[in-house]
Amino acid sequence: MTISSSLNASVAGLAANATRLATISDNIANSSTYGYKTANADFHSMVINSSRGTYSAGGVRTTTTRMIDQPGALLTTANATDLAVRGRGFLPVMTQSELISKSGNYTMYMTTTGSFRTDEDGYLKTSTGLVLMGWPADADGSIPSYSRDTTDDLQPIQIQTNQFATEPTTEMTIGVNLPATETAYDSASPTGTPLPLSVEYFDNLGTSQSIEINYTPDTSVAGLSNSWNVTLTDSATGAVVGDYDLVFSDTQQYGGTLESVTANTGGAWDPATGVLTVQVGPNGDTMSINIGAQHSRSVTVQLSDSYGPTTITKNGFPVGNMTSIEIDANGMVRANFDTGITRTLYQVPIVDVSNPNGLYAHDNQCYSPSDTSGSFFMWDAGDGPTGDVVSFALEESATDVAGELTDLIQTQRAYSSNAKVIQTVDEMLQETTNIKR
Repeated sequence: MTISSSLNASVAGLAANATRLATISDNIANSSTYGYKTANADFHSMVINSSRGTYSAGGVRTTTTRMIDQPGALLTTANATDLAVRGRGFLPVMTQSELISKSGNYTMYMTTTGSFRTDEDGYLKTSTGLVLMGWPADADGSIPSYSRDTTDDLQPIQIQTNQFATEPTTEMTIGVNLPATETAYDSASPTGTPLPLSVEYFDNLGTSQSIEINYTPDTSVAGLSNSWNVTLTDSATGAVVGDYDLVFSDTQQYGGTLESVTANTGGAWDPATGVLTVQVGPNGDTMSINIGAQHSRSVTVQLSDSYGPTTITKNGFPVGNMTSIEIDANGMVRANFDTGITRTLYQVPIVDVSNPNGLYAHDNQCYSPSDTSGSFFMWDAGDGPTGDVVSFALEESATDVAGELTDLIQTQRAYSSNAKVIQTVDEMLQETTNIKR
């Protein structure tokens, strides 16, 4: 029995080292595969209880493990949609077959890196058929609250490269210097000559409109009145949307700054923020205009005898063509347009499981949850235990070629040693057989 157990143990040793050789071969073959995770073969001894004075060899067993939690180095690329996870976690993807079937009940596949390109339908997909998944943004670019433990809300990311976009103007700042000398008393006229200013804005359809502003000094008071009337006319409707009386301070402390603003037409002025609101366009959309806070020495002031705008800023853009796509560290997929608009389209979450090494491994460096991996949860990139998303980068293979070659030498020696034991056992059995002669 002892000799026979030696033979069995050596045969098990040959099989175990052959398994180890297979993992080494796989690792070396994928040393240039982006996102590849190394496979390890671990040996475990088998013990057979023997009677007193004898020993039976139990042999060896192997278990193979893919070290999914061990990252490779990041390689810089020139493509904005080459993505890699820096740190813990995975990118959610789906297979091309699921995309074609459009069943809506997607399997949670995951990968740590991928070179994604838009296909003929605009989907971000790798050359091996993995489609990037994400949560769609609302029209205003915000990401709603989605379920994080199911794939129900995930959608394949689709980029329409020929899309147009516009952004209406909702806020503007209008700063001017009004000449104090214009408010000097004029017995011939209670009002002076209006000082015009035209400020462009963009309506809901991206059409260029304007707010026509007239600053009219009050010249009915002896000396300097320091008072002005301001009217705002909307070019879209031709209507006066705001009529305000401005009074400037002439004190030593606050001279030249706004003292008060009285609304005759339009929204009230907030002295703390300097903002007033008017209704523009045929739909009466609200626009906030900052003319300066009370006693503020910026935006609207009345100094000296020169007139001119000092600060004109606004949001909003005309219709523009999409020029590029970018994905930031938080997983936000944004489209850039030639007018300067940046619009959020999707958010790519980071998927995490309790035991990454327990995931099922599939072709093309993608994985899916298993009983031993634990259930998945989707985090915002960089939040919780997860890492962030790196664009213009791919994760290199985690294979250490030098280490694998060293293991190859050890495996070869171990295999040869087990073969030598089998040869020795064969010779011993032959000697036993020769005793009968």
